[in-house]
Amino acid sequence: MTISKKLVEKALLNSSQEFDLTEPSHQNNLLNLANTLYCLKDISTDYYQTLARESDCPLEFRLAIKLVESKRYLLTVSKPIVVGVVFAMWGEHHRLQQKSSDNPHGEDSLNVKINQLNWITNGTPVSWRLYPVDDGCPHDSAGIANEILVNHPEKQNVLVLRLTDVVPAAEGPLQNLQHVDDSRKGGAIVYGCERALTNDVDCVVYTDADNSVHLGQLGLLLKPYLSESYQVVLGNRKHPDSILVKQEERWGVGIKTLRHMQRMIGQQIFSQGIKDTQAAFKLYSREVLLQIMVLPTVYDFSFDTDWILAAMELDTDIVTVPFAFIDSAAESASIVQGPMTTWFTLLNGLIKAVRVRNATHSEEMAAVFEQQISSHKVLEKIIDTLPQALTDTPDSKLGDPNVMSPAEIETWLIDIKRYALD
Repeated sequence: MTISKKLVEKALLNSSQEFDLTEPSHQNNLLNLANTLYCLKDISTDYYQTLARESDCPLEFRLAIKLVESKRYLLTVSKPIVVGVVFAMWGEHHRLQQKSSDNPHGEDSLNVKINQLNWITNGTPVSWRLYPVDDGCPHDSAGIANEILVNHPEKQNVLVLRLTDVVPAAEGPLQNLQHVDDSRKGGAIVYGCERALTNDVDCVVYTDADNSVHLGQLGLLLKPYLSESYQVVLGNRKHPDSILVKQEERWGVGIKTLRHMQRMIGQQIFSQGIKDTQAAFKLYSREVLLQIMVLPTVYDFSFDTDWILAAMELDTDIVTVPFAFIDSAAESASIVQGPMTTWFTLLNGLIKAVRVRNATHSEEMAAVFEQQISSHKVLEKIIDTLPQALTDTPDSKLGDPNVMSPAEIETWLIDIKRYALD
């Protein structure tokens, strides 16, 4: 065994099975491990990936391999490129700040993002600009972010924005957003992208405000964009090589029904193998984003599918890539605002987008949704139940009307609602 392989074996044995997004030591240890591994030039990335696929491979080691793959690619980039990174802030007053006894869910997320971007771009011609956008946060997330940046050495690379400063707008991509309260993340992301484009970035990556996505993985998105000329790169948490630590218990068993409906309504997206539409780790080229920004369809949580459909409308080649995601559920907006509120918004917005974009979709399923599901309250009644037809249906078959047709779903919904009222 070579000296390098002995070092890898030692690192593997000493790696942790846990990763806490609120612990600074976990963030530091991960980067130290990634630095050790990517510097072993005689160890191939393929070798690392083989180790990471082993069922007993520690989580920390697997995360480090994603960073190694990302960093090694960025070190091969030869031409300067500017990446805009955008995220929306609503109710982020806890996660933006450091963890403490009074703030147990603190992630110090703005500082962490800056550190991660510095780490991944150091020694490369890739530079970054960060755009945190306050989406009408009742706790003034923008104010907290600005306080964090007062004496920060990277202050010039971060532009904190407030959606309230530009809504309502007489023209531009936000002209159809009447009030900041009508935005649910989408309006903030649109505004951040608009400002990033004004600052001449080459591409935009958008993510979440928490630490769920390590931005040291930037190279995973940039590789298809720079090396293979893909204009849209979507992170895919459902890929076998992805790392997904997600608290699925936040949903009831009925989430399967919602996904079945979603895939019928969004047939054009899901039939092309794009299953993880909501992953907050996506890259859009400047050229494609400029066209999407002409007139977005929606400004809520469903903006992801609207943008994917808009890219398809432009005949843009889209690719998906595996990446690591660790759920930061405790302060999630979908929990605070209600998960079924989020899902109602997602499905309702998807219907709007497929119609505006003339996308292939099940109009029958869309009509059933509109007629039988008037609000998130209906979803709350069905989330803890599951139709018999979907009980043993694998994920790969969800969206197939032969498994359960829109008419059958409508009959089931009517029965469930009647039972709930009795």
